[in-house]
Amino acid sequence: MDTIYKTKHGENIVKDLYNQQVESLGVGYEDIFVETRFGKTHILKVGNPDATPILLFHGGNSTAAYSLKQNLHLIEDFLVYAPDTIGHPGKSDQKVLSSNTLEYGEWASDVIDSLGFEKIICIGESFGGGIVAKLMCVSPEKISKAILLVPAGIYNASKSKLIFSMGIPMMMYIVTKKEKWFEKAFLPMTTHGEAIDKDTLEMIRTSFHYVKVNPNMPSNIKKEDIKNYQAPTLLLAGEKDVLFPGEKVINRAKEIMPNLETHLLQECGHLYFSSDKRKQYIKRIINDFLSK
Repeated sequence: MDTIYKTKHGENIVKDLYNQQVESLGVGYEDIFVETRFGKTHILKVGNPDATPILLFHGGNSTAAYSLKQNLHLIEDFLVYAPDTIGHPGKSDQKVLSSNTLEYGEWASDVIDSLGFEKIICIGESFGGGIVAKLMCVSPEKISKAILLVPAGIYNASKSKLIFSMGIPMMMYIVTKKEKWFEKAFLPMTTHGEAIDKDTLEMIRTSFHYVKVNPNMPSNIKKEDIKNYQAPTLLLAGEKDVLFPGEKVINRAKEIMPNLETHLLQECGHLYFSSDKRKQYIKRIINDFLSK
C-alpha cells in the first residue's frame, strides 16, 4: 500500500504527536470514521453537544488535532467536526488527492453526506480553505455558511516567490542541519519576525522529517465552477501573507463570490494565530458573522 510516511517509525512518531495534541485539548472528544469515495476518513467530534455544528478543515501537512489547538474558541461555542484531510498526516486513509482538480471538494461533500447533514457551516484555514472553495464548486447546496481563514484556492502566491523566501533557507537547513535555517525558512509566514509558537514548530518539523510532504496547495477555483454558490461567506486574509496575499485574495473573492464579507487582517502573516490579541479579534468577527 502506498504511504505518505517516509518510514514506519516516522508514522508512529506522527501518530504519537497527534495523540498528544488531542489530549492537550483538555476536553472530551469522540473519534468518528466515515467512508468516502476516496477512502476512510477520521473525524474528531468535540465541543458543546447542544451548540450549532460546524465542519472544520485544517491546514496542509497538518492535523485536525493541531487545528483545534489553534482554534480553541470554536470548541467553546460550537459542536465541531474536524476531519483529518485524506492523504495528510492523521488517522484518515493515505490516498493523496489531486490539488488541481475538484477531488478535495468531492471528498468534503462525501464527508458531509456520511455525517448525515444536508448542509452545514464549513470553516477552512489555509489548505482547508482551499478544500471549502472546492466544495463550493462541487456541492454548493451543502454549505449553510462558509468561513475562509487565510485560504488557499482563491489567489495563491507564485511558486517562484516562495522558492526565494522559504525554499533557499530550507535547502540550507537540509545541507547544514542547523536549526536557525529551519526557523528562518518559516519566518516569512509570520509578521515582523514574530516567534513561531512551539506547537507550530513541532508540527512543521515532524511533518518535514517524517512525511512525504505535498507542497501543492489547492489550485485557484474557476469563476465558472463556483457560479451556483450563494451561501453567506466570511473571508479573513492576512495583509502580509506570503502564501495567499491578503489584498489579492479578497479582490478575487469579490469577483467570484456573492454574499461575501471580507476582513483584511492588518500586519498579519499566514500564521494568523500567532497573536493572542488577533485571535480574540478573529473570534469576535466569527461569532458576529455566525449570529446573523
